[in-house]
Amino acid sequence: MNNRLSQEFGEVFARIPLKAAPHIVHGDALEIDWATVLPPHQCTYVLGNPPFIGFVMRGKGQQTQAEALMKRLGAAGSRLDYVAAWFLKAGEYVQSSNAHIAFVATNSITQGEQVALLWPALFQRWKLEIAFAHRTFAWGSDARGKAHVHVVIIGLTRREHEPEEKRLFDYDDVNGDPRESRHKSLSPYLFDASSLGDRHLVVERARKSLKGKPLICVGSKPVDGGHYIFDRDQRDAFLAIEPEAADILRPFIGGREHINGAQRWILYPDGISAQSLRQLPQVRQRIARVRQYRESEGGPLGLQLATTPTRYHVTVVPERPFLAMAEVSSERRTYVPIGWLEPPSIPSNKLLVVQDASLSLFGLMTSAMHMAWLTFIGGRMKSDFSYSPGLVYNTFPWPDLTDDDEGRLDVLAQAVLDSRAHHAGATLADLYDPNVMPADLRKAHRALDLAVDRLYRKSPFDSDRERVEHLFALYEKMTAGLLTTPAKTSRFARRRALQG
Repeated sequence: MNNRLSQEFGEVFARIPLKAAPHIVHGDALEIDWATVLPPHQCTYVLGNPPFIGFVMRGKGQQTQAEALMKRLGAAGSRLDYVAAWFLKAGEYVQSSNAHIAFVATNSITQGEQVALLWPALFQRWKLEIAFAHRTFAWGSDARGKAHVHVVIIGLTRREHEPEEKRLFDYDDVNGDPRESRHKSLSPYLFDASSLGDRHLVVERARKSLKGKPLICVGSKPVDGGHYIFDRDQRDAFLAIEPEAADILRPFIGGREHINGAQRWILYPDGISAQSLRQLPQVRQRIARVRQYRESEGGPLGLQLATTPTRYHVTVVPERPFLAMAEVSSERRTYVPIGWLEPPSIPSNKLLVVQDASLSLFGLMTSAMHMAWLTFIGGRMKSDFSYSPGLVYNTFPWPDLTDDDEGRLDVLAQAVLDSRAHHAGATLADLYDPNVMPADLRKAHRALDLAVDRLYRKSPFDSDRERVEHLFALYEKMTAGLLTTPAKTSRFARRRALQG
């Protein structure tokens, strides 16, 4: 190495072996008092790559450790990723220092419910600001079999030392090079916050739509141990023995069935008279097995449910056509596949349902504008879109529509549905594969996107980030009355007010 260095610079270097030894402390970074390693006033940078462990993957010891630390440092830690603890501990450490903080982190702390759990503590208690950030990109490894993970890099400083311009690096391709932009302030969702009255604003779950849209809910959850659910072969075999059960054996649609066209069926015995059940011994046998399963496997809730074995735990059985979308959808798709289903289909709890949806609502939900809100504000399941009713649908700044607006959206939304119908036999997975999406369907979506964009402003949007920045300013105005509470109102009361 000395020779290579000398050749590179044309001078003689003899710097290896190193004679000035570094000071290394071996221990648990969340247990050690960092001030005993290096006094804060002597520190210039706190940086690193903390462990990427989601809250559901933490071991019992890590769970206890992280929750206690996060609670002490001002965050609700039960659903925060492990990496959040390093941000909080660094915030505490630099209070008597001019040091800068920079961590590689899972991108989950900049989207979904974790933003509202972590960032108020960083902003309000520890008085930190985002100095620079890299939006989501793929963090690779040369190790064999090591999967790439999606990460962000976030740089923080104490508020009194924040730079006038904040640097943001955005990746059109998570495996490519970034584009840099500069901003007066950055939101914890890692987009421009300059137009906001409160640059620290976060989105919290809402129990119902803040704009009065129809209720969205998850589908039926049987808690049956699988005894009510059939694939095609099982259904055929069951009906061969007991054909009279055909009327109470209904299509059971979850996310996989809705998107990929798979088929399942479920028994729906609730409301069947005792006299009718007397003629269905195979159905009665299934009911008995469900009761036994709930008594033996379900704990206190199971024992309660066992008293009514013909009923599901959650029952959503629409009596008219309903709007449906998978709770989780591939990040590769430009649009989350949304469609209409009809009775006698029963949606599963892996499907989100709107029973009183209009064509115009379908059009808004399948637009680029709504997708931008989902992409930036919604959470992820691994890297896939995870559509949260409380975070995405209920908080979305829906536009105020005139009758003419409704009419135009109805026509454009129907055009999307008609384009799908032109491709008989194709599943939603086929139609929304970005590599082979039919040209007529893509054209119909673009016309719908343009119309929805114009409901928000006349000038076009250049990117989804620009869309969500515009939407976030509307969200701030929409929630202003909910967020304005008397000074003596408790934090719990403020949260309840926001959630409705």
